[in-house]
Amino acid sequence: MNAGLAALQQRLKHQFGDVNLLMRAVTHRSFSTDHNERLEFLGDAVLGAVVADMLYQRLQNLPEGDLSRVRANLVKQDTLHQLSVSLGLPEVIRLGEGEMRSGGQKRPSILADVLEAVIGAVYLDAGFAAAQALVQRLYQAVEFNPAMDAIGKDPKTELQEWLQGRKLKVPAYRVVATLGAAHKQTFDVECEIPELQLFERGIGGSRRAGEQAAATAMLHTLKSRVN
Repeated sequence: MNAGLAALQQRLKHQFGDVNLLMRAVTHRSFSTDHNERLEFLGDAVLGAVVADMLYQRLQNLPEGDLSRVRANLVKQDTLHQLSVSLGLPEVIRLGEGEMRSGGQKRPSILADVLEAVIGAVYLDAGFAAAQALVQRLYQAVEFNPAMDAIGKDPKTELQEWLQGRKLKVPAYRVVATLGAAHKQTFDVECEIPELQLFERGIGGSRRAGEQAAATAMLHTLKSRVN
């Protein structure tokens, strides 16, 4: 284990039993086939659950739709990018040569994904309570404001609220294909609403961007059906 990862564990306030999990969490797919995307998937789910619990406890009078909006603001790419920088993740992330040359170390989408992967790694290493404690520490200085921007909602949030307002389940997203060279990939993402038997696709320069594009397409389909 190098000095950078040792220092990162101190900042995380978590000593890994299996340091290989942390190594994988900071490894981009451009660097190795043993990369962080599965950990990112897991960490995204853990992060969402912990933030939802924090909101439920702190904003007890806020209705479901508003809780979803605030949560979306708290787990969006910009917020995760800032938290990632504050943890010093740009200094330890492992990138392929091409991705490094193109500025991947500072790219918000990559850094947000690494943070989620680290959360997933802590969860696998020590369980939910340890991952929950990490997320709570990360969000100590983040404001939980019930009046967070309701204007210009991102497509995923708007779609989720549209469905919840009609008592339908939230959509499911999956990456259908990853296209292009490792340092300049695009993600083809499918958005599914099983209850309505609807599928739409979107493409973006990151998984999140692909999901937003797919959500935009799904909103267009839903609104055209209503009209």
